[in-house]
Amino acid sequence: MTPFQPHNPYDWNLLLGLIQRAFSGMEGRIDPPSSINRMSVDDLEHHPGEVWVIGQPPLACVLLTPKGPALHIGKLSVDPAHQGEGYAGELIRLAETRARALGLSRLELQSRVELVENHAIFFALGFQQTMTTSHPGYDHPTSLVFTRPV
Repeated sequence: MTPFQPHNPYDWNLLLGLIQRAFSGMEGRIDPPSSINRMSVDDLEHHPGEVWVIGQPPLACVLLTPKGPALHIGKLSVDPAHQGEGYAGELIRLAETRARALGLSRLELQSRVELVENHAIFFALGFQQTMTTSHPGYDHPTSLVFTRPV
């Protein structure tokens, strides 16, 4: 399936539902809790970067945002019933194409430290862990930053 950018009229509720399902497995596993439950349809519809979707109804999506020399990959989501079918890799390849088109030198994404299964996927897709970050109020790393040159 070919990724596309949704434009109104679009059922943004379906996309929000996909993201929430894809991220539901980390509920109770990460500290602090995810902000995913505060994400709204309005956040998606007015995302300042690019929103890309695979499938109708959506099976996978990613939010891309230029940040300095990097293209930030956010909310990379694959419907749990379709994980392992190559959609994450397809969206990462799309992000690489978009980064080149925008003249950016690398891809960047973040993952919570507890989500080691995601880290393995990112390593397999050519990313390297480049730093750690901490949420406000925490004195230890809560997130890992992964980057990959384009």
